[in-house]
Order: sequence, then C-alpha cells, then structure tokens
Amino acid sequence: MLSKRQASRVLAVAAAFTLASCSGYDNSALGVAVVGQPGDPFSESSDLSAGAVLVRASTVEGLVAFDDAGRVIPALADRWIVTDDGQSYIFRLRDGNWVTGEPITADSARRAINAALKALDDGPLAHDLSGIDEVRAMTGRVIEIRLARPTPYLLQLLAQPELGLYRKGRGTGPMSVTRAGSMATLSAIDPAKLGMPPIDKWAERTRQIHLRALPGAQAVAAFNDGSVDLVLGGRIQDFLQTRSVGILRGTIQLDPVVGLFGLQVMNDKGFLSEPANREALAMAVDREGLISPFGVGGWAATTRIVTPSLDGDLGTIGERWGEQTLEQRRAVAAARVRAWQPPTEQHSASVAASVPASGTPRLRLSLWLPEGVGATALFNRLAGDFAAIGVGLDRAKDVDRADLALIDDVARYPRAAWYLNRLSCHARRGLCSQEADARVAEAGAASTPAERAALLTEAEAELTGANVFIPFGTPIRWSLVRGSVDGFSANPWGWHPLMPLAWLPK
Repeated sequence: MLSKRQASRVLAVAAAFTLASCSGYDNSALGVAVVGQPGDPFSESSDLSAGAVLVRASTVEGLVAFDDAGRVIPALADRWIVTDDGQSYIFRLRDGNWVTGEPITADSARRAINAALKALDDGPLAHDLSGIDEVRAMTGRVIEIRLARPTPYLLQLLAQPELGLYRKGRGTGPMSVTRAGSMATLSAIDPAKLGMPPIDKWAERTRQIHLRALPGAQAVAAFNDGSVDLVLGGRIQDFLQTRSVGILRGTIQLDPVVGLFGLQVMNDKGFLSEPANREALAMAVDREGLISPFGVGGWAATTRIVTPSLDGDLGTIGERWGEQTLEQRRAVAAARVRAWQPPTEQHSASVAASVPASGTPRLRLSLWLPEGVGATALFNRLAGDFAAIGVGLDRAKDVDRADLALIDDVARYPRAAWYLNRLSCHARRGLCSQEADARVAEAGAASTPAERAALLTEAEAELTGANVFIPFGTPIRWSLVRGSVDGFSANPWGWHPLMPLAWLPK
C-alpha cells in the first residue's frame, strides 16, 4: 500500500515522463565532465574528489538527499517528523528493498547509519554531527535519531554524500555505475528492481550519464567542441579558462556559495612564530585586487573567518582594520617585517632570512596553491602584496612543506560551527587554536541557542587573534551549462547531483 507522499511522487515522475515521451526528445546519454583527474570517479580514497563525490551520491543513497536546487528531499526515508524540542528526528523508511534484494528495515538502516557515522572518524564532519546521541530502531520501518542537543541543519548534514548508507558493501542507488576506461556510465535504477512500484517503459524515460573527470583546460575544451554538455566542479584555478566559451555554446553559471577561501598558516617557524607577524601578512592583502583579474561580479571580500550575517551571527565581530587604508595597513605590516630578527641558531628551512640587498625582500615564505592559470594569477597578486611589506613569496610544490596553503572549501551548512570545525586542531590542516576549539566544545554543550552563539563568537575571536588563517572572501564555484541541459540549478551549496540530469527534459 503506497503512502500519499509515495503515490504523489510516483505520479509526478510518471507525468513528467509521459510529457517527455511525447516531446520528441531522445534518451541518448548526457555527456558530463567534472574538473579533476581521470581516475577520480572511481577513487576510494577517504578524501573524496569532486568526481568521486558525484558517483558516491548517485549510487549510495542516505536517508535524505539533495535535489538540483540544493533542497533536502526524501531518499531511503520518505517522510520524517521533528519533535518540538528539536532533539528527536523520526524517519519512516520507504517501502522497498536494498539493492541486495533484502527489505529495508529499521534495524538494517540503524546499522548502516552507525557504520557511516563511525567511518567519519574524528574529522570535521564528525564534529558537525557530534550532537547525535543514539540511533534507534523502532517499529518495522521507523527509526529515530536522538540528539544530545539540538543540531541545526541536521537534515542537510544527513544528505551529505558521506552519509550514504551501505548494505553489505553496496549502495542502493538511485543510480548504478559501470566503468569503461576513464568513463563512468551512470544509469537510473528501475524502481521495480528495488521493490518499489514499477514505472512503465522506464528505460525509455531516463537517459544515462557519461561522466568523465578532466583537468580544467581539457574540460572546457570538451565543452567547446561539444563532447560534453555540462562541466561541473570548476574552481578559481581554472576559471580563466572559461573565457574561451562563446555565448552560443552555453552559459557560465556561478554558484552563490559561502565558505572558506584564504590562506592557512602551516607552521610557526621563524617569522611565523608570532601572531602579530602572521597578522602582518593578512594586513598586506588587497582582497578586491586579488579577484580583479577574474572579473567576477558580486564577489564579497571579507577579513572575517566566518562569513558575516550567517544564522546565529551575533554581529559583534566586524571587519578588521576598518579605520585603516590599505596603505596604512601595509605600513604597519612592513614595520613588523623590518623589526623581526631571525634566531641566531640554525634558521628554519621554510622561512629563510638574510641581510637584504637594496630592493631585496627582508625574508621569503613559500605558498602552495593548486595548478592552473587562475592559481598562477592569484599567486602573482599575492606575491605583489607581500613584496609591498618586504616579504618574498615562492611557490611550493608540496603542501606539507609550505609555509602557507590555499584553503578553498564551500560551507555545507550556514553556521559558524562549520568554519570553526574546518580550522580546528582536529582537522589537522596547519596551525590551530586550542582555545578556540575549547569554546566550540563548550558551545556544543550549551543549553540555549543564545549561549551557543555567544560561545561560537568567542571561538571566532580566539581564532582571529591567533592569526592562523588569512581570509580573502567567498569561494568561487562555476559550471558550464549547455542551453539544452535540464536538471541543473545554481545553488548555495555548489552541489549538482546527477540523478536530476537523468530525467528526460520536458
């Protein structure tokens, strides 16, 4: 017996397919490129690439998922309720089977959820979900996630690809994947094979996705020559490649994302040992000038770690050095560089100091950025900014041996905790602040939203004072989209699932 919600979903899909079958469209495969390396879609590394994330999300459903607009929609759970205190989420699992053929039950789902949570280890996402106290199997197909405290945006976290649920090592769609060389072919799974109501002529009403991972320049070239109709996963290092895309070929779509975009201080050697010296580097950066070569309209620069005006932002932390011009900031920073004296012992290999000749930088630092013409443009701008205060900049080949490294991450939910967890000592990315981590931990145990927000604000202030991260502004995420492509929407999470692209256009 179908629930009303299930019935409406089946009827809506069937109606869409009926229109598609009468519209004259064929169901030939849609070519999609994701920026990366050829083997990415098949990688099983714990650090998932963009290509691997797309395949994981397409083939391993969680309780909930994202649609093309970034909204949470039913997946293995077809409905849910949240108790008034926000500390219990009760999910009704859909009627049907795992891909193994076994029925989806509350107990099997509970085991799969606990396994997914355990696999997060001690990483940032595990800390985002640390409010989960227990997963309980209730009756039949009903499970409960109990929280030790309210966890805002829990549904959004459960929709992340890492929270996809496996049964005996296999995911349950909504798509299956096969490999031919470096191409991943993804096919929508017939609902009847999963114990769900059949849809007539399913194979004729969906299309396959041919997914390839290509370096940025090759992905843009494939779009320009018509080999693919969609390019996903674009970042700043390859954005300048899009200048070759003519208006007749398609459109450049920018996602309105927020997140971390700036430099992580990787060590505390030499000049970088003092927070004031690290602040000097942050003061030297012309943030608007960094992005000017890219011509991105509406880009928002910030000196804050947490994007301003997010949910829970008290507004008590403002932009830094607001009363100073760039020239004044650089004058202060240059004075700190001149005043610094290297230790008399053996100098750090990563921070070299010497008696400068005329016009020679007082000291040199190394910076890691990804490869790409956009990254080179960014490096050149930063080299000029640092040179203005007497610091030379070299490009590091290895992030582990760099003094500074580019961080470019899109927020998964719009709260300060996401930012602070990504820059915590648990993340093991570079310098961190134990004091900031302690405030975040206290916020996790806070009894009221106001107390939680106050503690997270204190954590941001601690991290800001430590000067372990140099913010630039919002990340840049771009896609190339042919006009004939249906099932794509720019959204605040920069997330573009493949399943909506598999429906035939109306």
